[in-house]
Amino acid sequence: MAQAKIGDTVKVHYTGKLDDGTIFDSSLGREPLEFTIGDGRIIPGFEKAIIGMSPDESKTIKVSYNEAYGPYFKEMVIVVSKNQFPPNVNPEVGQQYQVPTPDGRMLIFKITAMNDTSVTLDANHPLAGKDLTFDIKLLEII
Repeated sequence: MAQAKIGDTVKVHYTGKLDDGTIFDSSLGREPLEFTIGDGRIIPGFEKAIIGMSPDESKTIKVSYNEAYGPYFKEMVIVVSKNQFPPNVNPEVGQQYQVPTPDGRMLIFKITAMNDTSVTLDANHPLAGKDLTFDIKLLEII
């Protein structure tokens, strides 16, 4: 039976969980995830788990934060004055903003705290610094 390898396009169903069992994402109930192994679109630990799997095979894997979204960097959290926001913007905890960088990329910040005069912005990925568990089923190798 065929086994998935780098360069193969695959379809998988998955459920991702945190250490406390909280589900942060799942493809169940929607179209399966389709990607090419090795194209860099998927976190490395997830891709590595698919390699060697055969269609209809299922497994549960634990992916360390280093093979997922990386470590959490405190230096990616900044506090800015509330008056740095345009007058027509009403910042709220949980909102996300995109800010262009000098090299043309977009940096995404999430508001994590605020008070009357300042807003705390966090540019870390929401899953940075977290180990992840995935239940994976390889549906097909295309």
